[in-house]
Amino acid sequence: QVHLVESGGGSVQAGGSLRLSCSASRYACMAWFRQAPGKEREGVAIIRNDGSTTYTDSVKGRFTISKDSDKNTLSLEMNSLKPEDTAMYYCAADWAYGSYCRLSRVFSYWGQGTQVTVSS
Repeated sequence: QVHLVESGGGSVQAGGSLRLSCSASRYACMAWFRQAPGKEREGVAIIRNDGSTTYTDSVKGRFTISKDSDKNTLSLEMNSLKPEDTAMYYCAADWAYGSYCRLSRVFSYWGQGTQVTVSS
């Protein structure tokens, strides 16, 4: 049974920072998604087995995805937060390598989500 457990969400003012964590076993392909009320789920950042990363344009330069394989933890450091970053954030994982590990992939494993609220 797969368990992905997110933590670290909360409320912060615009310009602030939050760090999300996802406890999971080691996977080749791990990502963060978010979904705001009334909007479709959006891929935020992805990290591949070789450590390479990809970000959606709206978070480039502000968010950093990382993983600690020894601790089986995926993280998302979020800085300079904006009200439009408000959403439920989910971690996702799968066994995919190279170009198959991309934000458009349909991931097999998901966490339950953690809420991030940014006030202006």
